[in-house]
Order: sequence, then C-alpha cells, then structure tokens
Amino acid sequence: MAKKEHVSETPATQFLRKHGVAFSEHPYEYEEHGGTAVSSRALGVREHDVVKTLVMQDEAARPLIVLMHGDCKVSTKNLARAIPCKSVEPCKPDVAQRHSGYLVGGTSPFGIRKAMPVYVEASVLALDKIYINGGRRGYLVGIAPAVLTEVLGARPVQCALAE
Repeated sequence: MAKKEHVSETPATQFLRKHGVAFSEHPYEYEEHGGTAVSSRALGVREHDVVKTLVMQDEAARPLIVLMHGDCKVSTKNLARAIPCKSVEPCKPDVAQRHSGYLVGGTSPFGIRKAMPVYVEASVLALDKIYINGGRRGYLVGIAPAVLTEVLGARPVQCALAE
C-alpha cells in the first residue's frame, strides 16, 4: 500500500512535527472571505470547533494573536481588560501578514515569523478537538486544544461574543 502523502509542508506543520504534536490534515476548497463557515461546512464539523487565528494589536501597535471560535467575535473591550492594555484592534491585512508571515485567510498560530503573545478564548480549551489553520488557505489541522497552552503558551481569556 502506498504511503499517504501529506497535503503540504508549511511553517505551521514543520513547527507541529518539531514539537511532536499529533495532528490530522483537512484540506478544503478555499473561498475568498468565506471564513470559518466555509471550512466547517466543507469538513462537516461545527463552526464552533473551527478556531480562527486573529492578528491584533494594542494601543502601542504591539501585535498579538487571539484564537477564537469560528462562530464568535472577539470583544476587544473584554480582551483589553483581560490582558491588560488600553485598547485592542485587528491589524490591517498587510500588517498582519508582515507580523505572522502568513497570508490572511491562511494564518496559523504555529510557525509564525515574529514571536507574539497568544491568547485563547478559554472555552476553546474545553472542546475535544479543534480545527485550526495549518499555514495556508484551504488547509486546517485537527489537534487537541491543550496544544495551544502546552506548546504555544497561549493564555486563556474570556472575550467571546456570539456572532
């Protein structure tokens, strides 16, 4: 039987392999501005279990990453209070790309270009399995949520708003 080829080698999958993280690969047909609704439908999983990687910045333009359920928005007020800083806002796409090294729509928290603090919505950690970007558009990896805190050092915060 032929060995199954992995879908793609990205900085994210290299990072996961280097850290001995078990992950499943889930390619799908990427749709511009389709977001987690498209990927969850393509994978047949709840949008709540798909975690988006958001590059944001504080009032001093210091970048940070927020990992949020696909079907939720980030309350920037609650996030700013939790981390603590004055304010938080999303980075513009070109700025986010510069910080992470990934194209928007293909941003993974693993293997990023520039070290940034990572925050994760606390309720994400209660899921059995999450699907998160694997480092390119149209490609998610399935992992245990504990990887986010154990390998990335993500700090749990409560900043989810239902969409």
